[in-house]
Amino acid sequence: MRIKLYTAFTLAIVLFMSACGKSDADLQKAANDKLAADKISGITATVKDNVATLSGDTKDISVKSKAEASVKSVEGIKSITNNINVITPPATPPPVDPMLQGRVDEALKKAGCTGATATINNGVVVLTGTVSEAKYATCFKAVSEIGAARVENQLQKGK
Repeated sequence: MRIKLYTAFTLAIVLFMSACGKSDADLQKAANDKLAADKISGITATVKDNVATLSGDTKDISVKSKAEASVKSVEGIKSITNNINVITPPATPPPVDPMLQGRVDEALKKAGCTGATATINNGVVVLTGTVSEAKYATCFKAVSEIGAARVENQLQKGK
């Protein structure tokens, strides 16, 4: 009788321990260890109620997917909320055409357009600055005649 009681008690303890599973803290440590082992940096996992939430920033969409797959493989994680931000690098501005810039600067100089500056953005000449009312039309015309694809006139008229 004693042996049956002891066996039942031991079995109850084993079942109770297996039902409890791992704590959220244990799962969080395991998830972050798995990310580190898979060489996924900049991403962290937090776990609450066996649900892992991934956060951090990456420049590569494949890292986002890899991190999710990595944490999914941790035993005890029920589901994953993937809050990883994929940051796209800023677009590289197109190179300035030095020949066009030179022609524009020379045209402004010849027309006597002091106070006017020109920048070239995607082949478009943007005129800025303040010029006298008498030079306003002259400056725009001088730049328009050099053969630019388009001229945006943002010049201000001064006195």
